[in-house]
Amino acid sequence: MIKNLLRGLTPLALILSPLAVPSPALSANVVLLPDALAELTEASEDPDGFQEDAFRHWNAGLDPADGCDTRAEVLLAEAVEAPKAGTGCTLTGGRWTSYYDGQTVSDPAALHVDHLVPLAEAWESGASGWTAARRERYANDQGAAATLVAVTARSQRSKAGRDPAEWVPSDATQYCRYVGEWVSTKLRWGLSADKDEVEALKLFADGPCEETVVLRSTSPK
Repeated sequence: MIKNLLRGLTPLALILSPLAVPSPALSANVVLLPDALAELTEASEDPDGFQEDAFRHWNAGLDPADGCDTRAEVLLAEAVEAPKAGTGCTLTGGRWTSYYDGQTVSDPAALHVDHLVPLAEAWESGASGWTAARRERYANDQGAAATLVAVTARSQRSKAGRDPAEWVPSDATQYCRYVGEWVSTKLRWGLSADKDEVEALKLFADGPCEETVVLRSTSPK
């Protein structure tokens, strides 16, 4: 599937993303996608026992005093045009660009805040062995911009719990950003990747996304 998506797409179309730049000046906090991918641990995945409520969300967010939960805080942070926040942090108005499909959205209720690496994928890749508190931190992580993203409900349902071996955004200009942020999130949380997932990521890393920059962020406790 991923090979078919890549066939016929030019490198320029795929490299137009905020995390991809030609000949980047790298620092200790960034690494090119091929090098980041090499840091991932490859391991088989175990779906047994997954339940979404094992990851408590949404919690009170970064500022419990503001009345906004994590979902609302992400929407406020990602708005292209800021919404109004009413009683109980009810959001009205505003404007967003959905990451996965490039759609413009002006109704906050029409947006989903998606876990870029889905909760089921996280569970299968190592989170099943975490404490409940660490799973809650993952599910509400705003310490790295890639972990939670505002997208249309349709694109979120299309993706569901699938990894890059089975799904990438419909907006081809976001491919490199997506795979870069996927790898970044997995490294941030110490999650593994299965064989098919690694092979799909390598198609991007060895091809159109080889100069995509992956941001390194401190692993949460």
